[in-house]
Amino acid sequence: MKMGDKVILVVGDRVLIRPDKPEERTKVGLYLPETVVAKDPVQVGTIMATGPGVPVPNLSQDFGEPWQESGEKSPHYIPLQAKVGDVVLFLKKEAIDIRYQEEEFVVVPHSAILLLIRESEH
Repeated sequence: MKMGDKVILVVGDRVLIRPDKPEERTKVGLYLPETVVAKDPVQVGTIMATGPGVPVPNLSQDFGEPWQESGEKSPHYIPLQAKVGDVVLFLKKEAIDIRYQEEEFVVVPHSAILLLIRESEH
């Protein structure tokens, strides 16, 4: 994800999410204290960037004998189901809060995602 003149690269099977701000008021107009909002075990956000996926050995390459140096070993990944732009429901206890250039994000492992909401491809 490009931010100014820098690029944020997400590693492995992790996902960078911009969390939605929790509702401070209920639908009927009651204000909720921070302690009630903080107890909620899940949070909603939008995926801003994803890692390449779960690394696995590339069995299609012939590496020869283990003690011999072979050519360049290119990484191979199982891609993630999550995509940039998806709205996501994730477990807050698995999230790592970060702040970068005055913006707040969370990084979560793909396994902490409970569901994805994506625009229909039809």
